[in-house]
Amino acid sequence: MFRFENVSQPPLQHVSFTIEERDKVILFGPSGAGKSTLLYLFNRLRDPEEGSIYFQGDPIEDHPISSLRKKVGLVLQAPHLFPGTVLDNLKYGPALFNEWDQRDPKKLLEYVQLPSSFLEREVDQLSGGEQQRVSLARTLANEPDMLLLDEPTSALDNRTAEDIEDVLESLIEEQQLTMLMVTHNMRQARRLGNRGLFISDGALQEDGRIPDMLDAPSTEALSQFLEQ
Repeated sequence: MFRFENVSQPPLQHVSFTIEERDKVILFGPSGAGKSTLLYLFNRLRDPEEGSIYFQGDPIEDHPISSLRKKVGLVLQAPHLFPGTVLDNLKYGPALFNEWDQRDPKKLLEYVQLPSSFLEREVDQLSGGEQQRVSLARTLANEPDMLLLDEPTSALDNRTAEDIEDVLESLIEEQQLTMLMVTHNMRQARRLGNRGLFISDGALQEDGRIPDMLDAPSTEALSQFLEQ
């Protein structure tokens, strides 16, 4: 699905790896390592200074940005919803492609475990957890192939974060999505990921199966990170 070849975008330097369809990848490392920078390269919120990125076998720049971001959806730590109702937010992406009439707004809310009565609710009246569910539903309205998740539960209380994890786990399995998630929560990494990318000092230090990486790290950098 994605191939990075010697990609540099400070603080990242000469990063190479491949993401296959249906991979569930956890991206982790110390603060300032470049995790968010790497995440944003996937849908061209950032472009590399050096190196090449390929999506579905073609150079990423050959894909129109609007269609790329439709296929590779991003959910941020803070929901960043548009003013208006929940329905207004769900409509936004598909309407750009004249596809809203093919969507079922009640089903979108069902995916994120919200009742259909929320469709007419103003988003500024929702709790933080409800807003994050709507943000996820808005991304799903575009029918993405891949989800980019930038610490989507870190601003939520533990109970709400666990609820969002439940939603993500079910969605990714049901819709057979590819996932790349930044998290600092290693319990969450174990639950949601099957592969890890550990970044430190601008370099990809380890790439492997999550349980193996967390239980038996092969680099001193990861050992030290897990001990902190």
